[in-house]
Amino acid sequence: MGTPPPPLDAADRLPLRERKKLRTREALVNTALELFTERGFHRVTLDELCDAVDTSKRTFFRHFTSKEDVAMAPLQDLWRAFLADLETCEPTGGPLMELLQEALLTALDGTPAADWPQRVRLSRRLAAQNPSMDAHGLRFCQDTSRAAVHVLHRRFGLPAADDLRPRLAVDLLVAAFHCALDSWTSLPGDPTRSDLATHLRDASAALPEALTLTTAPAP
Repeated sequence: MGTPPPPLDAADRLPLRERKKLRTREALVNTALELFTERGFHRVTLDELCDAVDTSKRTFFRHFTSKEDVAMAPLQDLWRAFLADLETCEPTGGPLMELLQEALLTALDGTPAADWPQRVRLSRRLAAQNPSMDAHGLRFCQDTSRAAVHVLHRRFGLPAADDLRPRLAVDLLVAAFHCALDSWTSLPGDPTRSDLATHLRDASAALPEALTLTTAPAP
């Protein structure tokens, strides 16, 4: 699944070599999003991207698996941080959905790049125009959900693996986040990560009533 970039204060304490690697990774993400947005995702070759950052393809593949991977890095980093938080957070005895939501909010609050919201919006717009990015995102989402359920079973003593509830809880969190992300992305101006957190809380709060919503013949 990879490792999320460290928080800003932790990044400052990294050894020089690790800081250089982090700067190269950040440059690849920023440049990729700029070039893909300006010229089109399929019109920018991997060689052109690496030349623009003055790095090698070998270095690129130390960080990413494909153009789709680098273009979707902002959101993927968020979900990797979510998994990392699940590994360290303590159970509260409360509902599992609350634990999952708080882990994601913690990850969102800790996203290190100041321009992370702008990166996410660029990435989302590119994904809407390029099916290969959507397919990559779907696979990443599935892998992340499975990894989250594995952590839950290993750390929190949940029911047997054939119990559907933990996976459904994770899937509901993902669905709420996607709803929040869609509404946040469509906001005018420059919405912040705090705005996204608010939309996530609102979407999560709507989940119980969504499960009990009834239907009736249309008038």
